[in-house]
Amino acid sequence: MNKNTGFKRVLLATGYSIKGIKSAFKHEAAFRQESILAAIFIPLAFFLDVSQVERILLIIPFVLVMILEIINSAIEAVVDRISYEQHKLAGRAKDMGSAAVFIALILTAYIWIEILFF
Repeated sequence: MNKNTGFKRVLLATGYSIKGIKSAFKHEAAFRQESILAAIFIPLAFFLDVSQVERILLIIPFVLVMILEIINSAIEAVVDRISYEQHKLAGRAKDMGSAAVFIALILTAYIWIEILFF
């Protein structure tokens, strides 16, 4: 019988999530760079003269980028765990994960430009 139910399960899951964030920060340069950008731009969003909805729209894409970077890093780790051998499907998986992050970065830039300049 599984003893990890209810609040204990939530605590364990939170611990695993924190461990994953620490691991991403320690092992992934892109995640560190995106974290620095988020640490600058998210607080900046609170000082800008924008509506509450616009502020939310300025913050969400930074969080999305960080989520996608963690997923991309997880894909890369799994692919590398399976084999370091070059394979077109492994390359495709890594490239698609990277593309997801890239598209989110473009979205972030677009939203900030659209809200602040137009």
